[in-house]
Amino acid sequence: MKRILDISLVLICIPCFLLPIICISILQKIQFGSPIFFHQERIGLNGRRFFIHKFRTMQTGEECDAERLTPWGRFLRSTSLDELPELWNVWRGEMSFVGPRPLPTHYEKRYSKEQNRRHSVRPGITGWAQINGRNTISWDRQFKLDCWYVDNHSIMLDLKILFLTIKEVLLRKNINQKDQATRSEFFGNERSESQSPCPQHSTQTSTQPSTPLNDHEH
Repeated sequence: MKRILDISLVLICIPCFLLPIICISILQKIQFGSPIFFHQERIGLNGRRFFIHKFRTMQTGEECDAERLTPWGRFLRSTSLDELPELWNVWRGEMSFVGPRPLPTHYEKRYSKEQNRRHSVRPGITGWAQINGRNTISWDRQFKLDCWYVDNHSIMLDLKILFLTIKEVLLRKNINQKDQATRSEFFGNERSESQSPCPQHSTQTSTQPSTPLNDHEH
């Protein structure tokens, strides 16, 4: 039933968002040149790996994330428009509209056994953690919310999360951690919560599976 809901929503969303996707792609080309998309390997259902697709929000270079994040990129993130290409991931069955956010593959060895349960459902464009603090909550809190969703997910809960996500996006709430342009990295303990406002450099350009990239927004 959940998969049927996902496919139905994609078929509804594509006609609605086709023009915005085309317009954003043109503006992306003007702002960043090529590539206009950001591709990164993530951990999906039952630990299977896949490549997530998003609109790029950063310039290339050796500077830290805070310096490479452009005003246009901030706008895309604050409105969640950078997530639109993930509709392709949903169509392919790699993601769902609702589920724990997929995280980078280099986090794989850092999860506890309990935290790893988040991979027993398809990852989502939005989720229970995203409407309960999004990027402003601690990693420990996010994983507890993810596991709560795993134990309690239902079609009615998914519809509630989708409705509340629209509200969160319109209000542009909880986009970043305090004093940080992007979210701190998860190291497997609370060290990740105290990362500096200028986190380690990550290459938001094209697909490079072997490079440990920050997720930037999760």
